[in-house]
Amino acid sequence: MGRFGNQADHFLGALGFAHGLNRTLVLPPWVEYRYGEPKSIQVPFDTYFKVEPLKKYHKILVMEEFMTKIAPYEWPEYQRIAFCYMARGLGKSCNAKEGNPFGPFWDTFNIDFIGSEFYSPLHYDVYHNMAQQWKDRYPPSKWPVLAFTGAPASFPVQLENRGLQKYLEWSDRIHLRNGIDWVRACEHIPESPNLFAAAQCVGYQNEKGKATSNMCLPSKETIIRQIKRVIKSINNLANNNDRTIKSLYVASDSYHMLDDLRIALKRMKVHVFKYDKSSPHVDLAILGKSNHFIGNCISSFSAFVKRERDAKGFPSSFWAFPVEKSNKYNSFLHDEL
Repeated sequence: MGRFGNQADHFLGALGFAHGLNRTLVLPPWVEYRYGEPKSIQVPFDTYFKVEPLKKYHKILVMEEFMTKIAPYEWPEYQRIAFCYMARGLGKSCNAKEGNPFGPFWDTFNIDFIGSEFYSPLHYDVYHNMAQQWKDRYPPSKWPVLAFTGAPASFPVQLENRGLQKYLEWSDRIHLRNGIDWVRACEHIPESPNLFAAAQCVGYQNEKGKATSNMCLPSKETIIRQIKRVIKSINNLANNNDRTIKSLYVASDSYHMLDDLRIALKRMKVHVFKYDKSSPHVDLAILGKSNHFIGNCISSFSAFVKRERDAKGFPSSFWAFPVEKSNKYNSFLHDEL
């Protein structure tokens, strides 16, 4: 579902789900929506991430290997059933292709389903007595393959699955979120305080407070103030082990604020950069390795970076969180660095 950050949340959930059921996880391609392309692009999983580290946790293989070496024997065409929670529309099927964003995915591998299986009321939380119910209802002897029309995982990522990020390694900083889609999404913060990845800051039960508009759409003043504080706190340390911040990398889906940031950081002699091409995966790789990362509480893109950095013990922080009592919210800009 959605762009990379959302898909990554779903991936961690699917990995935990497969582990709970003790079934091999077939790694599907990442789905990319590129400007000017009429359909989504299917990018093989191992284009961006290594497969071997994931095998330390569970049994996995990539979709391409599964379809060429295993599917002809374990999942022949006359046994291909599509799994979904309940019927869609007026029909009695999953409509695995028609009107489904996974349509291009199935087409890529020439997969046609002969029928549908509805698994309601089962769900994906295998950490609370649900795994055995899946095993009892769908034993591998009768159902060797469970092919879902959507990820068998919750969004945002379930708390129990967050730690699985440590097994996701790239095939060998800041994030601003300010596109028009994000502006519209942030308008729902007052009535939806758990929007998207907000739980990474405020907790799954809002035990650390509630998400605010400034977390979602930080003002230019908030952004510059926080960046300066981070730079000063690191550069002024007596022994910072050569971690002095001399440059700032900006990742954004729209406006990078380069001119504003260069002016604001000129006296600190900090250079400001962005990648000259549109490549969220390059952004993610750089953000995951920076001295410090400042992200957006609400963004699943930032959540991916935060989980990766947590697994490596790298420091991170968020725009306008924790909430400063003296903050005056300003919706002039909303970015994720």
